[in-house]
Amino acid sequence: MSVQNLKMAPMVKNNSLSIFTGQITGVFGLVGAGRTETFKIVAGVLKRDFFYGGEVLLKGKPVRYRVPAPAVADGVAYVTEDRKVEGFFETMSIARNVYLGLLSKFPGGRFLLSRREADQTGDDWISRLKVRAISPKAKVVELSGGNQQKVVIAKSLVQEPDLIIFDEPTRGVDVGAIVEIHELINRLADDGKAVVVISSYLPEILALSDRILVSRQGKVVEEFSAVDATEEKIMYAAIH
Repeated sequence: MSVQNLKMAPMVKNNSLSIFTGQITGVFGLVGAGRTETFKIVAGVLKRDFFYGGEVLLKGKPVRYRVPAPAVADGVAYVTEDRKVEGFFETMSIARNVYLGLLSKFPGGRFLLSRREADQTGDDWISRLKVRAISPKAKVVELSGGNQQKVVIAKSLVQEPDLIIFDEPTRGVDVGAIVEIHELINRLADDGKAVVVISSYLPEILALSDRILVSRQGKVVEEFSAVDATEEKIMYAAIH
């Protein structure tokens, strides 16, 4: 994916960047840097400026998503930073949440599974991501923070995306789940996916990223390779 001169007043200002397959791109910035807003535009969650809002190219093709559904259909997944508000249906079971994630790839309800098949799909992802619960029928609200986050991630991965954007993937998550989520993110890149990790936790950015983009005042101002990046360099770019 290539982003050129992306604009959304007042948070995103002439932002340009590229994302590559088989690579984890870390995005770091302080509050108000426009990092989350940039990728919400990419995923169709927010709208860029109507006139002169810049250009987004996905696999060389111009795209302009006004809602997430066509982005999901094109293989773009956004894993929200606010799982409790935007990430899941808390009174539904784990399996039903995963199933609804799958349905969202097929707007208009053109793809339906039987109840048994839906449960099997949910059970499969519970096993893959090691979601720990008393039962697959447990409500998501009953899970720990780390397991809730795994359900949110499963809802996106069941769509088989090519580009996965993780926004604060381990915020409010226990240490054991952090390790498992990091392992998952690395596996996705190893499998040839394009992965973006937006995080305000600098050690996480340094641990995961193949390349690091630093955002300040609405646009990317610096790029580092994993070899060259240090906490001092990144923080200096984020502030000055």
